[in-house]
Amino acid sequence: MAEFKEISPNASGAAKLTNWFENRFPTAFDAYRVHMSEYYAPKNFNFWYIFGSLALLVLVIQIVTGIFLVMHYKPDAAKAFESVEYIMRDVPWGWLIRYMHSTGASAFFVVVYLHMFRGLLYGSYRKPRELVWIFGCAIFLCLMAEAFMGYLLPWGQMSYWGAQVIVNLFSAIPFVGPDLALLIRGDYVVSDATLNRFFSFHVIAVPLVLLGLVAAHLMALHDVGSNNPDGVEIKGPKAPKDAKGKPLDGVPFHPYYTVHDIFGVSVFLMVFTAIIFFAPEAGGYFLEYNNFIPADPLKTPAHIAPVWYFTPFYSMLRAITSEMMYALIACVVGAAGLAVMRFKMPSLFKAVIVGAAVAVVAMMLAIDAKFWGVVVMGGAVIILFFLPWLDQSPVKSIRYRPDWHKYLYAVFVINFVVLAYLGVQPPSELGGRVSQIGTLFYFGFFLLMPWWSRLGEFKTPPDRVTFDAH
Repeated sequence: MAEFKEISPNASGAAKLTNWFENRFPTAFDAYRVHMSEYYAPKNFNFWYIFGSLALLVLVIQIVTGIFLVMHYKPDAAKAFESVEYIMRDVPWGWLIRYMHSTGASAFFVVVYLHMFRGLLYGSYRKPRELVWIFGCAIFLCLMAEAFMGYLLPWGQMSYWGAQVIVNLFSAIPFVGPDLALLIRGDYVVSDATLNRFFSFHVIAVPLVLLGLVAAHLMALHDVGSNNPDGVEIKGPKAPKDAKGKPLDGVPFHPYYTVHDIFGVSVFLMVFTAIIFFAPEAGGYFLEYNNFIPADPLKTPAHIAPVWYFTPFYSMLRAITSEMMYALIACVVGAAGLAVMRFKMPSLFKAVIVGAAVAVVAMMLAIDAKFWGVVVMGGAVIILFFLPWLDQSPVKSIRYRPDWHKYLYAVFVINFVVLAYLGVQPPSELGGRVSQIGTLFYFGFFLLMPWWSRLGEFKTPPDRVTFDAH
């Protein structure tokens, strides 16, 4: 048992109360010191570093508003749509809670995409932060599952038919596909059983996994320390420290970055509330017009599309046609030929590569393009997990890479936005061609990264972080 800390009888009431709690709950105060007041973060953080705390804020908003929505929502196919209307029209402030939750879903993906892009810019996935990145990608996958399952719950036209389309994609998996789709739906079509399944996962199962991953992400981050725009380690054995062993290039997270984050939170909440009060549907991007119509299994909407944050991956799914398969086969054959001709390796390894390429090509010709579309859509997310090993650049931060790397990253962002836009548009020949080119560029960006990330003239990173006081 730890010894009680004594305090002066002349101390203030607040100090005495704090001392009373600290003596009886020292673990909490130790955690506060480790993760806040004595956690040293690089002193050159910029505005890109507010999106992690904003993601945590939106997570809290979603949990709190979700609790209030569940109080009045009925997970019943016959009553779900009416219960949402009841929340919007009759529950005191119900419209506000519902709009906070629906807008929060889009806000979540906005801040997470920006948070991930910051990691991409500054190499926050590089050694020793590989596990931090992997936990972050797992959080992203959980968010996608949570958003997809929650999207069905209003039981509107787009919710119903969107779920029907996405779940049917699983039936394209050879051998187990139809049974897997049946297991997910709980019926031969999206029905009351599907709604109950999705409700239980959306409210209980996925949030528990999500909270565990968020805790693991933060603990892993604080164990290895935060990255910074220079990519310089402030806590390494060669990093300058004071007499007490504190890094000279760091500042305590509290109060310096808590104030920094409070400013970011203030700006975010102003934008967030403006959207809630003046444009909660965001022109049909946050809440589609068809979702204000009750689900009708007998009437298919003219155009079915997922919510905007899924549309880049949906565009990649639609891009994989029978014609596109030949381009993918050419890529597989070209990659195998390049590996055999350019790299020195034993003949056995070359034979294995050629054999694997032949097997993959045979599978691509034998299995329907719909299945490969699902593979590409899933692979577009899974490939992010391997980013720490794909990037072979000698420096972490974009600041010290060749200038053309910055232009390549800019093209990648533009390509992602174009794919997102095409995903909400009805299929067209021109849009299909652009989606196919965008899909090839997306995967080429990552798969060719071991090659292009080493090219060019790199600047020498500084020994200490660069920082201008303001």
